[in-house]
Amino acid sequence: MAKRHKYSEDYLNIGFTTVLANNGVEKPRCVLCHVVLSAESMKPLKLKRHLETKHPEHAEKDLEFFKRHELLLKCQKLDARGSFQQHSAAAVEASYEVALEIAKHKKPHTIGETLIKPCMLKMVKLVLREASAKKMQQVSLSNNTLQRRISHISMDVKEQVLDEIKDSPLFSLQLDESTDVSSCSQLLVFVRYIHSDDIKEEFLCCSALETTTKAVDVMEKVSTFFHTEGLQWGNVCGVCTDRAPAMLGSKSGFQTRVKELAPQAKGIHCMIHRYALASKALPATLWEVLDSVIKIVNYVKAGALNTRLFKELCKDMDADHEVLLFYTAVRWLARGNVVNRVFELKDEIRFFLEVQEKRDLLAHFDDETWSKRIAYLADIFDHLNKLNLTFQGRETHVLLFQDNLRAFISKLQNWCRKVNLGNIAMFEKLCGVMDESEGELDQFLKDEITGHLESLKKEFQRYFPELTGEEVALVRNPFSATLDVSSLPDEVQDELLDLRNDSPVRDLFQEKSVTQFWCTMHQSYSKVSMLALRVLLPFASNSLCEA
Repeated sequence: MAKRHKYSEDYLNIGFTTVLANNGVEKPRCVLCHVVLSAESMKPLKLKRHLETKHPEHAEKDLEFFKRHELLLKCQKLDARGSFQQHSAAAVEASYEVALEIAKHKKPHTIGETLIKPCMLKMVKLVLREASAKKMQQVSLSNNTLQRRISHISMDVKEQVLDEIKDSPLFSLQLDESTDVSSCSQLLVFVRYIHSDDIKEEFLCCSALETTTKAVDVMEKVSTFFHTEGLQWGNVCGVCTDRAPAMLGSKSGFQTRVKELAPQAKGIHCMIHRYALASKALPATLWEVLDSVIKIVNYVKAGALNTRLFKELCKDMDADHEVLLFYTAVRWLARGNVVNRVFELKDEIRFFLEVQEKRDLLAHFDDETWSKRIAYLADIFDHLNKLNLTFQGRETHVLLFQDNLRAFISKLQNWCRKVNLGNIAMFEKLCGVMDESEGELDQFLKDEITGHLESLKKEFQRYFPELTGEEVALVRNPFSATLDVSSLPDEVQDELLDLRNDSPVRDLFQEKSVTQFWCTMHQSYSKVSMLALRVLLPFASNSLCEA
């Protein structure tokens, strides 16, 4: 009779726990696929072979990984043979699917038990009859169950993201600290790294700052997370924050502290915040117009009665909109949206102010110059908002920002030239006002508009000095004839020359995006690709945190 090996706790290191068969014999069970092997397989070599052949992607996982899967396994219902009952497995899977949807839509856990399951049972009973409803009854959607399911899903997602970050040679961070409605200061962190021959962006962590929100507090939270999860500061290549002193302070700010641990990390002031600061340039006359617009909106929306009356007026006049929008300085698109809405409802607002006998505000609508100025503001803010929207969202990098900004600065120069010649075709609303008045743009307004466009151009160039740099020429096109190889570091020059003369690589550059190309080159031309990825990986804005 063959000697049977007994289960050892060390077997959990290779993904196996134990199950007791009906005859009292211990059998090994995989915590990943839940298969039960024969008692004769209770040997380290056989168990390890199963892990390496069936689950090679998890062969290098640590003990904590397998402990979590063992815990999940213990929560499942198994039959006497140690395998899943088919209907129980389907019910558990359905429960996880519902939990995932509830988490995605940010709904309370109780909705599963109080709303989803009762509706599900009624629908199944009506459509598929009583027998099917009894099967659906086995799907557990209680508050505690959904909370546990969501926790398991969260742990698994976090674990996958951390494993991918550890496999990436470089990664960058995007941080923002904000106080929520309950006066709790929350620190949000997003991460960007290389995965599957492309750049991937994921949420990394959220942590409450219990007391102060200084740079030392932010650094402590992030460092603790890095230490706990095994992330290395040396792999950080970029940190993007807003301009708050705690983040961007030159002496003790968060970015300064990061550079002490990761000297090669690039500190970036969020480009959207810089853009918002640059776009605030307005001459005094246009500021007065903007202030008057805000006063008009505040009067109409200040009281509940005025709001209701104006809404009914807009309905009666078949207006495109029924309400005005409040101006909020911290919202990037607020100025453009508010001015545009006032311009589109100018006839309705004028009639409303006449009824209300607000002579001081009504006087603006009788001023032809004021009408032209608000039309111009609506047009230029509309252009600025469109540019702002191109900066937001995922999968953006500094090259896209630079291209869009260069194009817009070129447009500003061209618009200045056109306005001096009396051509205002690019300003649609201003054109409409000029057609209604059947007049021409006077020289004073021309000078005002060109002066504003010139000041915008200067502000953009001041806030974005990197637009004039040549450091990204290699990233944009390593095969360009104008690229000076001698300006690159010595250790990169020979490898770049090899890359430039590699015909298949040249074809690949034409087929893939810039980020995909350089991620693909990481294995073959590591030195050159690392130089390029240090430009592409850092976040250009913290719009993900803001969103």
